[in-house]
Amino acid sequence: MSPDRLPVLWSFRRCPYAMRARLAIAVSGVAVEMRDILLRDKPAAFLAASPSATVPCLDLGPEGVIDESLDIMLWALRQSDPEHWLDMGAAGNDLIATCESEFKPALDRYKYETRFPDSDPMAARDTAARFALSLEDQLTGRRWLMGPAPSLADMAILPFLRQFAHVDPDWFAAQPWPEVSDWLTRFKASDRFTSIMTRRPIWEG
Repeated sequence: MSPDRLPVLWSFRRCPYAMRARLAIAVSGVAVEMRDILLRDKPAAFLAASPSATVPCLDLGPEGVIDESLDIMLWALRQSDPEHWLDMGAAGNDLIATCESEFKPALDRYKYETRFPDSDPMAARDTAARFALSLEDQLTGRRWLMGPAPSLADMAILPFLRQFAHVDPDWFAAQPWPEVSDWLTRFKASDRFTSIMTRRPIWEG
């Protein structure tokens, strides 16, 4: 990366994938240029940068593009990890993998049922709920998934849990997962989450 050009993070404020990329960049302190876009009106510069035309996308200039949110998190934390998010061991990586392979696909079929006409949204909700219950067990007796402090696992999963909770808040609140609910509430009330949800002007080039 040229010293006079910052990496560019293409983002959309409400996208959970973009949220977790912004969380890792925020905690790392790595400087990037944030560019918020509208997904219904993607600018040509973004489309030229992103191979998948999805956010988040980190454009490193001559060094290439990182087009997956978890890879962006790792890129930032491998440069600077002041809160030791990467010190979580195999259990944390396993939770993230289950979130990616089981929870998020079920969440999509629950939240966006019209996109999946051959899928039962209530069955998908049940699948997502089983993952939430596994997190309840993981959180019992501790504030965060891996212990007393946040880790990459927490911040890679929480934006999607927030999305799950918002589909039907009354149903979510009635479920037998008080630890998960407290974990999510603390996350949403945190200064870090508030900071990465600040509204910025839409980038227009």
